[in-house]
Amino acid sequence: MSRSEQKVVQYLNEAHASEVALVRVLQSQIAMTPRGSFRSALETHLGETRRHAARVETRLGELSEGGNPLQFLGSVAQTVAGQALALAKTPLDLVRGSGGEEKVLKNAKDACATEALEIATYTAIERLARSVGDEQTAKLAASIRADEEKMLERIMRELPKLTAAVVGADVEDDPSYDITKTGAADAARATGKAAAKTARETGAKAKRSTRQARKVPGVAQAEGQVKGAVASQSDLAIARYDKLTAEEIVARLSELSQIELAKVDSYERKHENRTTVLERVSSLRGDEPWPGYDELTVSELQTALGKADDDRLKTVRSYERAHKARAGVLKVTERELTNA
Repeated sequence: MSRSEQKVVQYLNEAHASEVALVRVLQSQIAMTPRGSFRSALETHLGETRRHAARVETRLGELSEGGNPLQFLGSVAQTVAGQALALAKTPLDLVRGSGGEEKVLKNAKDACATEALEIATYTAIERLARSVGDEQTAKLAASIRADEEKMLERIMRELPKLTAAVVGADVEDDPSYDITKTGAADAARATGKAAAKTARETGAKAKRSTRQARKVPGVAQAEGQVKGAVASQSDLAIARYDKLTAEEIVARLSELSQIELAKVDSYERKHENRTTVLERVSSLRGDEPWPGYDELTVSELQTALGKADDDRLKTVRSYERAHKARAGVLKVTERELTNA
């Protein structure tokens, strides 16, 4: 691979990492944005961003065939770093600002900055590619840049309306933000409809159906994060939360599910913001052994584990020990591992 090709690949790797990270940020913003033109813009751009990432990845594959393996490792590192940045930013998107209207406005302002950076990135890639005779990459960059420019214009048109909503809520005491009309609420509502239909058929099936939305990876934590941002003390799984010391709260956190931990995370950041509590929450948060695990009873888990392989059993044992440490679950994992 020539030096000119290496430089193009470097810039494309940086662009790809940004696109991958932006997918996660957009998902979090959609989850807390009420239905309307701004959320429609975010949803449209989420689809575009995924396509951008795929198109850049395809071009990288074409350019990197037989390329430098060290450069490939560098691209992986950039992508991981971008995802880490998005994951760190996502909880802050959900709790920033004094109210829902201001949170959405701040996210829109951030989106403007992000789009400007994307435009600059693809402008540079286009110019670089044309300078070294790579017309295919130049056309790709120009096409994606056009999408980013349209998105920036669309967000700019939304800013006056979003600002007016903040004035109405924080100055005139006439809030418009409705948590029941956000993306996360829509997911919960869709699940509720499914559960209601199932309930008409059989009560047992209805109980299982109410858990379906949380069986999609990431939905339970996103739901908890949004709910925690607007929750009161009584909405938390830990009774009398506001009257407890940080040490007392920390002692109770391992009993909570991932959605409950996410609620505590948002609530704590918005109120006391105690480092000891947030660090313990962070240490406990993570992927369940499988989506929907936290919703299952001991009996349901014992049945499921009877068919699990060794890797799944070890994952459950580790997760259960760190969280609820239910004797019935741990007993089954040990028995199945011994008999394997």
